[in-house]
Amino acid sequence: MDGDAKDGSMLTGSLRFRRLRLKNWKNFRNVDVAVRDRMFLLGANGSGKSNLLEVFRFLRDLALPGGLTAAVARRNGVDAIRCLAAPRDAEVCIDVDMEDEDGGSDWRYALSFGQDSQGRPCVHTEHVSRDGHTVLDRPDSDDRSNPAFAQQTHLEQVSRSAAFRCLQELFASIQPADLVPQVVREPDGTIGTFHQRYGGRFVQEIARTPPDKRDFILKRIEKALRIAIPHFESLGLANGSTGVPHLVARSAHWREPDALLTEDQFSDGTLRLIGLFWTAMKSTGPLLVEEPELFLHPDVVRMLAQALDSAQLGTRRQLFISTHSPNLMCDEEISLDETLLLLTDAEVAQAVAAGSEEQVCLLVEGGSSVAEAAMPRTQPNATWRLALFADGDC
Repeated sequence: MDGDAKDGSMLTGSLRFRRLRLKNWKNFRNVDVAVRDRMFLLGANGSGKSNLLEVFRFLRDLALPGGLTAAVARRNGVDAIRCLAAPRDAEVCIDVDMEDEDGGSDWRYALSFGQDSQGRPCVHTEHVSRDGHTVLDRPDSDDRSNPAFAQQTHLEQVSRSAAFRCLQELFASIQPADLVPQVVREPDGTIGTFHQRYGGRFVQEIARTPPDKRDFILKRIEKALRIAIPHFESLGLANGSTGVPHLVARSAHWREPDALLTEDQFSDGTLRLIGLFWTAMKSTGPLLVEEPELFLHPDVVRMLAQALDSAQLGTRRQLFISTHSPNLMCDEEISLDETLLLLTDAEVAQAVAAGSEEQVCLLVEGGSSVAEAAMPRTQPNATWRLALFADGDC
């Protein structure tokens, strides 16, 4: 597409998030951070890593059917989104800068919202600019003449978002990699949004993928699993006796050479790797990954960031990862510029670029890895006292 298309439907795949500003979001009063092509979030439990990634999930939900109303409802209302340290009537603000790396435009999307007297979410302001020129600025005359218009963003309305359609497409392309092995094994055990979000339809999604693309991706994943899992031999898709599709795998050391295991018999680590690699290769938008080290051997974790980069098939997508793993962060390819530290002060969290911390920079310059230099900055105080838990003295 033409990078100067007047309808805003330009080169969505080349648009990148470049800055994130928040106000009164979850446990953050204020956030203003640069966003790189890769972003690694480090912090203690409860420091806000998931909440920061949740901003991108929220933007995705804004661009999907249901828009603002559904996005807020999925998070149990404005009161559950608004920072607890903020006044009860404070508005929530999300402000993102994006750029087109193929020589096109710079964009900004800013949204502030609260709730009306009936507890319904309502737009306070919505702003879109392109190369510094205003494309949308709300409230406008329509909003002032009819308060009901505040129930929706213009982003979610096809007729009103034509001038910035590329932003809607970018937000809709954001892809969480939230697969939970137990949900994949027992897809009928959970229902609703939890079921969908955490992998309850993962195998069905694979089965619905066009065969050529599906088989190509599964073959790539099979090669990776042969490296990561001892004796692993093959991965495929087959229909069971009832016609339900299943992932099937074969191992070289089984007594029966034709014996196959289905996904309900896969290990947690195997399912985790399949889910991560499938999501990285299947879609093209920004990828959100929480604690990818779960269930995986440390040697696999050490190579995971590079493996996910390799899995992208030239899409140049952005990759946002939260982690507690020193093994992942000891990768020499990870830089301080890509690392955010989540620091807590009472109930409020701060997001700080690791490269802005003088002591962290000095340690890296002295030869320490990012893991050695940055992770101690986020550790809880006096964790040694946990050993006294049973004595009641911690």
